Amino acid sequence: MSDTIYAVSSGIGRAGVAVIRISGPQARTVGEAMASALPADRTIGYSVLRDPGSGDVLDRGLVLWFAAPRSFTGEDCLEFQIHGGRAVIAAVLRTIGTFPACRPAEPGEFTKRAYLNGKMDLTSVEGLADLIDSDTELQRQQAMRQYEGGLARRVDGWRLRLIELMALVEASIDFADEGEAPAFQSQAIVDELERLRGEVRAALATSRHGEIVREGFVVLISGPPNAGKSSLLNAIAQRDVAIVSDIPGTTRDLVEVLIDLDGVPVVLVDSAGIRETDDPVERIGIDRVRRRAEHADLVLWLSEAKADDAGAEAYRKDGRPLVLVRTKADRADFKLDSSELAISARTGEGLPDLIGLIRSSVSDLDKHGEPAIVTSDRQRLVLLDAEARLGRAIAVAPLGQPELLAEELRRCALAFARVSGKVGVEDLLDSIFARFCFGK
Repeated sequence: MSDTIYAVSSGIGRAGVAVIRISGPQARTVGEAMASALPADRTIGYSVLRDPGSGDVLDRGLVLWFAAPRSFTGEDCLEFQIHGGRAVIAAVLRTIGTFPACRPAEPGEFTKRAYLNGKMDLTSVEGLADLIDSDTELQRQQAMRQYEGGLARRVDGWRLRLIELMALVEASIDFADEGEAPAFQSQAIVDELERLRGEVRAALATSRHGEIVREGFVVLISGPPNAGKSSLLNAIAQRDVAIVSDIPGTTRDLVEVLIDLDGVPVVLVDSAGIRETDDPVERIGIDRVRRRAEHADLVLWLSEAKADDAGAEAYRKDGRPLVLVRTKADRADFKLDSSELAISARTGEGLPDLIGLIRSSVSDLDKHGEPAIVTSDRQRLVLLDAEARLGRAIAVAPLGQPELLAEELRRCALAFARVSGKVGVEDLLDSIFARFCFGK
């Protein structure tokens, strides 16, 4: 981290105001050379910005100065708030780049430095990334809880309780020959480990809902060609997203639309019609439908008649939640089974019932009544490992061999530490921070 990094933090393109952020050992040098006056630490001041080489005025704007370690990254940080014209931004960035050891920041590099300097833990980093990406109110709320340390506090509490047990076990080993050594009470240790495992399992039980809020509830719209799949997608999205045609095989690829349903992101996926075909391009589209179905939370099989339902059997065999939907209800009368719906994308008939069904399917996956604290696949896998290690410790405790128990407790504590990124996450850092935009 010897380089000084800089980037536009307010997004690229013409705007009223642009924010340029600079972090690293040369930040003060840049500020003193370019600004007519550098404000005091953690204050803001109005300044003329100049190119120190030519003396040309680049812009007039606000300058903020944050001296290390009291900054977002933990380093010296400088911000220029300037006019958001493309030429203004380019001129200021070009000038900053002329200073020694100054380079453009990589995606997420400001946040990565904050993490490496101990200003954030890994769960807060993930929460911040989710906050930036949030599209719905529930996504924002969940991301904010994670960013503010909801999971980290819970895991740190579990880890401290484990450390207390480790201290008791280690003391019974180190002072076994002394009269004041604590007795090795295996049942009391097992009871506490059981309580810990129950709390971890309760947290893990919320992970599916956390994943849905974060990634979206996936609804695959499938069925034979010309069943009205694209028309339904356009009707729900209330705009022309997919091409609608009477020609079979018009939809060749997956078309996805995100809608906000009571704060939950719902991903509607229009797909190629399922049929036997010799068209190699259409076959590729059908193969993609089948792969996408593996990650669908709900499949809507659209057809005009029961004779077209043969393709739905594959979804039933896979155990996918499946709803049969009869389309073009404005053209014909249907005798529906209790598990079927009839809709018309043209008139809107049946659409409220279909939306209600999707809403209830989302609700069925959230039966815990409390916000999810496990929101990413990484967190879930680490906690599953910790839960399994707790199980091994519970099995070892009654054996009367404190040395084995101490080792199992140590491994479990390390698993908890990986949740917040205190140990063993180096191979994950690049992929985590690559999710961020430039300038954050």
